Amino acid sequence: MSYQCLIVRAKAEWDAYVKRAHNYEVYHTWYYHSLNMEGEPILFIYEKEDLFIAFPLIKRNIAGSSQYDMTSVYGYAGPISNVDFKDIPQLTIESFKEEFGHFLKSEQCICVFSRLYPFLNQHYLLENIGGVIPNGSTIYMDLSLSIEEQRSRYDKRLKRQIKKLRETGYTIKNAAGPSEIAAFTEMYHKNMDRLGASKSYYFDEKYFAGLLNTREFENELVLIYDGTEMICGALILISENVVRNHLSATSEKYLKVSPSKLLTDEISLIGRRLGKKIFHLGGGVGGKEDSLFKFKSHFSNLRINDWIWCYVSDQESYNALLHQKGVGLTQQSTFFPAYRQTKA
Repeated sequence: MSYQCLIVRAKAEWDAYVKRAHNYEVYHTWYYHSLNMEGEPILFIYEKEDLFIAFPLIKRNIAGSSQYDMTSVYGYAGPISNVDFKDIPQLTIESFKEEFGHFLKSEQCICVFSRLYPFLNQHYLLENIGGVIPNGSTIYMDLSLSIEEQRSRYDKRLKRQIKKLRETGYTIKNAAGPSEIAAFTEMYHKNMDRLGASKSYYFDEKYFAGLLNTREFENELVLIYDGTEMICGALILISENVVRNHLSATSEKYLKVSPSKLLTDEISLIGRRLGKKIFHLGGGVGGKEDSLFKFKSHFSNLRINDWIWCYVSDQESYNALLHQKGVGLTQQSTFFPAYRQTKA
């Protein structure tokens, strides 16, 4: 049977494929990829009769090399299709693997990393192409439940705290313009300073404004005020079926009050009001069951496996880069690609 492969870089063609997918996220769109500063957005298309597989990626230069690698955007991305991946025949998957390899070679790319989207069956496509790697679990709410039923499942202490926060009289509102986006960005950066976050997490004001572009998305910046003082906020991404807290921040002065608990409860209300099926809370840092994971687990006991995908298509060049950069792989190091490790 005949098939074709395309390399798409233009917005109109890119988003035409995304909108035909049976399930997709804000993370898969051209515009979201255009906000990424790491490299060039690129969409690989494999199309066979009435089926297509689309894989959005970021192509990056490798310092000191004429070659490239590819990575996924910040968030949950990976391939999409107009067919559930579990229903794609094995022969088609083998054909996709072969053509994807040709694509990487033509783009002079030696390896690919992608964080996967847990509510798609992407592992059916990728488990025999390099292999998928468990990255812990991620937490979500079922928004088909009533808010009363959901709250009955909250940790008892959490439920009391949220009730008290709602009685405090804080104002919850959507950002109204550039000044509030700027104020939220400043609060967010102070959070990153406090956490000692890497530079990659310091998204700027332009990034937040881009995600609130109403021509592209239905995303919202939800803010909590104590009088005239902004104390907490979250940029929530709104997709066809899912709502999620993409990036959030709390004023240091109010950390002990923990208005983020009220904010999380409020996002679940927003999701229900918009008719979404899932509120994806996410997991811990690096897939770990850390304090962030524990915080989220107080809201829901629903879990789904989280996966990442690491694929070396040119092992010889990959090994040469490891040797060139003096990076030694150890049992403790899981960083991929290893040659991009930051030396201590």
